[in-house]
Amino acid sequence: MKYPKIYLSIDNCFASKRWTRPEDWMRVIAEAGIHYVEASADNECDPLYMDDSYLRSWTEDIRKQAPEYGIKIANLYSGHGTYSTLGLAHTDRRNADKMLFGWLCRMLNTAWELDCGLGFFCHAFDQATLQNPELYRHAFDELTERLAILAARSSKLNIPKIGVEQMYTPHQVPWTIDGAKELLRDVKRRSDSNFYLTIDTGHQCGQHKFLRPDREMLKQAVDGFGKTGRFDGVWLGPEKIYDMICDGVSFDELEKTFEAYPYLFAEKRDGDIYEWLRELAPYSPVIHLQQTDGKKSAHLPFNDVCNTSGIITGESVLNAIAEAYEKPHETGMPDRCEAIYLTLEIFGGTAELPVDIEYKIKDSAAYWRKFIPEDGVTIDKL
Repeated sequence: MKYPKIYLSIDNCFASKRWTRPEDWMRVIAEAGIHYVEASADNECDPLYMDDSYLRSWTEDIRKQAPEYGIKIANLYSGHGTYSTLGLAHTDRRNADKMLFGWLCRMLNTAWELDCGLGFFCHAFDQATLQNPELYRHAFDELTERLAILAARSSKLNIPKIGVEQMYTPHQVPWTIDGAKELLRDVKRRSDSNFYLTIDTGHQCGQHKFLRPDREMLKQAVDGFGKTGRFDGVWLGPEKIYDMICDGVSFDELEKTFEAYPYLFAEKRDGDIYEWLRELAPYSPVIHLQQTDGKKSAHLPFNDVCNTSGIITGESVLNAIAEAYEKPHETGMPDRCEAIYLTLEIFGGTAELPVDIEYKIKDSAAYWRKFIPEDGVTIDKL
């Protein structure tokens, strides 16, 4: 049994618009006792907004200053800028190609210069695509092909790891455990290269809203509509189901219609972070850590207040990862990760005091250092 080495890391997104020069956010991170960083595009290194010569200077600053603070850039990561668009799954191929070649490939070059990995999420399917199974399959196939192009290019550049983040709604894949496995296998098959996943400990908050309704749930939806003429908070999958209920179609026909839209529904286990870890941790070189009550993805810190109501604990996370590595390697999946970066992803509010943001980082680091007192130790020893 070969267990992975574990490293405590942090996304420097908390420093966005506050500590923006590498020496500034490196200082804050080093003072918190963390030595590995996930550099967010939101913190002044997004190639869409930044000047090319500036980015070269930024990279050089990293090389010069990181040793002074005992910092290593483990990964680059996309941020809110690319998350706000259809991106790689855009309905217009020109925009999808621009995201691939004009953004991701440029980030890949920076990752090569820094000898670090690259993670991202920058795609979504619009509502019209989701309502048409044939159109959805075509769009999904094109997205997978673009991811394969990126994986192959990453392999040629010898980038340590590249992967996509898991999400929690039908329009942002991968959002289910089985769907994530299917995507990783398909990208590897097409590219003959490893392609990985980023699991986020707060990205299981939406799946419970999108379970396939059983007969009893359908009856409740019909009764509710009969009383109010509305479907408030009711998930029935495709829009046509709502129209069919309005037209008085039978339950048998409703359930038959569901069969054409499997991609719109989750299973109960998809809403369990520890199920994600037990199934996919070996294929997730980056695991984003945020405290959560399981109902929202607010990127809360690991301090005494948030930990009281939070469902994320160091013991449970490490145990789930260890369990995953005790299972055999799954056929067609990428090579198992020999190192995993447990990466704090704590957000700072616009009106939040800088000192309070620093406390959140220090408190979170102190909590996780109870479980990862030393970087690079294999998980069985932790």
